[in-house]
Amino acid sequence: MNQQEHRKNEHVSLATKQFQEETATATRLAEVRLVPHTMPEINLDAVDLTTTIAGQKTTAPFFINAMTGGTSETGKLNQQLATAAKETGIAMATGSESVALRSAAAQPSFTIVRQVNPAGVVLGNVSATTSPNAAQKAVDLINANALEVHVNVAQELTMPEGETAFHWQENIVAITQRVTVPVIIKEVGQGVDPRTLHTLSTLPVAGVDLGGRGGTNFITIENERRPHQDMAYLKEWGLTTAENLLIAKKIASNLTITATGGIHTPLDVAKCLALGADNVGIAGSFLHILIKHDLTTLVQTIEWFKDQLKRIMVLCGCKTIAELQRAPYLLSPALQQTAEQLLTIK
Repeated sequence: MNQQEHRKNEHVSLATKQFQEETATATRLAEVRLVPHTMPEINLDAVDLTTTIAGQKTTAPFFINAMTGGTSETGKLNQQLATAAKETGIAMATGSESVALRSAAAQPSFTIVRQVNPAGVVLGNVSATTSPNAAQKAVDLINANALEVHVNVAQELTMPEGETAFHWQENIVAITQRVTVPVIIKEVGQGVDPRTLHTLSTLPVAGVDLGGRGGTNFITIENERRPHQDMAYLKEWGLTTAENLLIAKKIASNLTITATGGIHTPLDVAKCLALGADNVGIAGSFLHILIKHDLTTLVQTIEWFKDQLKRIMVLCGCKTIAELQRAPYLLSPALQQTAEQLLTIK
């Protein structure tokens, strides 16, 4: 097993170790309140969760977001995650395919996703440094419906063997021109700042996955791998999920917005949609359920999410995801002030 493959296993182990079941305070979603509709005039069975992810129709506005792949151990996890996606009809993104582009031995841990779920919506994942031709190979490897291109400065700078040069924009444009599917720019846990949102709104990308702070934190994960664990002081670096959502649609209204980072409950999903997200990615919470319990429990949890989200939508007087995106909400004064400050940054 090479260094990159070993790192993949370490990431899963450390993410499991650091998982927190309650993150609404860390994401600042606890500072968001949906306004109830006391007389909604809606039947529960009339609520429609249907939406699209990367232009593909899905049965729910949330999906299994990028986590893993690259080794036999993570391949087994991907097989189970793909099974859960197939049985529940939700989309799934793979972890970074970079290792599979370098090693044929790592490819089965990714191709298993499409083998298990041949008709499902599957998102591939590569680094922003991946060559355009290699990016298309990543798409072809799993017959992806869309491609996440991850940007992860904080992770790389904390990673003991990480990159130190970050010139991505030109290559991202080249990737969009080469691949045959929509491209989504993805952060991995520190959020996307206003300046970058302004830039992305001018590029030929389809969407942005905000990857807000409050969920799996790759700064703390990579710091655990450092010999002296000397970068713990950066664990609160970045923009939280709620902060990021409040600015994303206002700055980059032409892009589809994916909310990720510390999503643990159906209410978290509903709040993200009300704050402007088009869809919501869930990673750490679903991985925790799969590892600590089993596949059956994960499938049951996903179906429970669907049912509970419908109930929350009735409480808000919404029959469709589009209506939920226009639902009224209240913010804490502190969160509202943060959003106002962020919107002044150009």
